[in-house]
Amino acid sequence: MIIIATIAVYFCILLLISLLTGHKADNETFFRANGKSPWYLVAFGMIGASISGVTFVSVPGMTLTSDMTYMQTCLGFIVGYFVVAYLLLPVYYRLRLTTIYTYLQTRLGNRSYKTGAAFFLLSKMASAAVRFYVVCMILQQFVLDKYAIPFPVTVVVLVALIWLYTRRGGIRTLVLTDTFQTLCMLLALLLIIYKVVDVLGLNLPQAVQAIAADSHSRIFVLDDWVSTQNFWKQFLSGIFIVIVMTGLDQDMMQKNLTCKTLREAQKDMCSYGFAFAPVNLLFLALGILLMMYYQRVGQALPAVSDDLMLQVIAGGQLGTWVVILFTIGIVAACFSSADSALTALTTTFCVDICNQRKDERLRKWSHLSVSVVFVLFILIFRYVNSTSLIDAVYTIVSYTYGPLLGLFAFGLSTKRKVNDRYVPFIAIASPLLCFALDMIVSNATGYKFGYELLMLNGLLTYVGLWLNKAHLLSKK
Repeated sequence: MIIIATIAVYFCILLLISLLTGHKADNETFFRANGKSPWYLVAFGMIGASISGVTFVSVPGMTLTSDMTYMQTCLGFIVGYFVVAYLLLPVYYRLRLTTIYTYLQTRLGNRSYKTGAAFFLLSKMASAAVRFYVVCMILQQFVLDKYAIPFPVTVVVLVALIWLYTRRGGIRTLVLTDTFQTLCMLLALLLIIYKVVDVLGLNLPQAVQAIAADSHSRIFVLDDWVSTQNFWKQFLSGIFIVIVMTGLDQDMMQKNLTCKTLREAQKDMCSYGFAFAPVNLLFLALGILLMMYYQRVGQALPAVSDDLMLQVIAGGQLGTWVVILFTIGIVAACFSSADSALTALTTTFCVDICNQRKDERLRKWSHLSVSVVFVLFILIFRYVNSTSLIDAVYTIVSYTYGPLLGLFAFGLSTKRKVNDRYVPFIAIASPLLCFALDMIVSNATGYKFGYELLMLNGLLTYVGLWLNKAHLLSKK
């Protein structure tokens, strides 16, 4: 009951913020927050939106199988945020875009525009469902199974709560709720680390020394080019992951486009870009501390990396307060990513697919419909997932965001025209070719593509667009 009470109080605070920000809200408020968001609030809130509940579960567990090598990807993230801030944001602000995919219409054509928007709808719906699945799964495991509440009911109720506090104010509400949720998440993380360090009988300097001396503290892999943890693969993948998951993602860019000026949006982007690496370092450090705890109490390490934290929390070995803090952290992280996803999906559907910016009735029905489809995606993922949650997210990203990467890269790096009619086929063929190549190479050589699959996918789309133009010239 403590967890349910915690969530109830947490939701009441979110609903209060929604009531304050949703007063007299219209479509301009829902889509763009009237272009008046303070950049520092957007920056702080974006930390929580970028991390999500998947980080709470999967990143500490990654130390079991790949040490702290995920930091190589996080270093690439920093570079990626600067690329987005100084390459993509100026384009979006110059064109005064409500959705970023409108750029594809002005540069490549209407079918390219619709293709980009459609890939975003599929990509964001799938990846956001994975992230939100985390909080549903944890609540089910910790509390609701005891009361024989079915998992589908858990999903429907939680998504309904998000729909309730986002349905009026939209993005204006999210700027403030994300700020509150990020604060809750970071406080929960720090207090959980403090509790684990205390249980281990260490002070802070001793804990830092113990983490540094641990064999799992390895960050850089510079000698093994075959390994998916190789530095350059991870670092470059990190750059491109941010470019596509932030710079080419309406969900992440919608908040940045609510800043008053381009300069403020760039400050916002760079600020939370720098914050991303130390926050993930804390999660990885927590993973090592948890392994020390398992060793201290003589408990076997879990076979599944995602269970490293969940087993300790579920067992209640660290006390009731840690269970409460973990609940707050995971709910804050999951809600902050899911609520913005539903808002962005609604915006893209109304503006890009239906070409309706001012129809409030359509926007309200679309928001409700998107929420229903979101529930269905979460339930589907529950029955098909067979991998680490963080890997599941990045696998989805690699296959579905790759065509977006290729479309935008082609548009920004060249002035060539394309035959807009064939663009949808190119965008669909690229991920299919990537999947086939991955299977062939894996069976022939044993090499398995990692996060670099995203770059390959984008490259294939880019080449397809280039050959599309070459085909037109040869016909002439």
